[in-house]
Amino acid sequence: MNNKQLEEKIIENYQGEEKMMILVFAQWCINHDLNPEELYLRAYPNQSSNTALKEALELVVPKDEAGEIGDETLLGVLSLFGNDDLAFVVSEEIRKMNA
Repeated sequence: MNNKQLEEKIIENYQGEEKMMILVFAQWCINHDLNPEELYLRAYPNQSSNTALKEALELVVPKDEAGEIGDETLLGVLSLFGNDDLAFVVSEEIRKMNA
């Protein structure tokens, strides 16, 4: 495998993992009766639309069919991808739920 192929493979893996992170976020929102697009827009108001989020929303399942996604799990996944603004918005929602 040459350097170009290795670079492409790394990018491909990152993009796949990023899609999984978005799916985890979207499912967590559904599980807590929250709108993922609204939370995302609060975190990133200058981004009108996120194609990856829209794709993830097609894959989420109703909360009664979904497995539990822990708050700390979601925050950890968001942190791994540097989504600090989104993690902040999620943390606000967690505080509201626990109040």
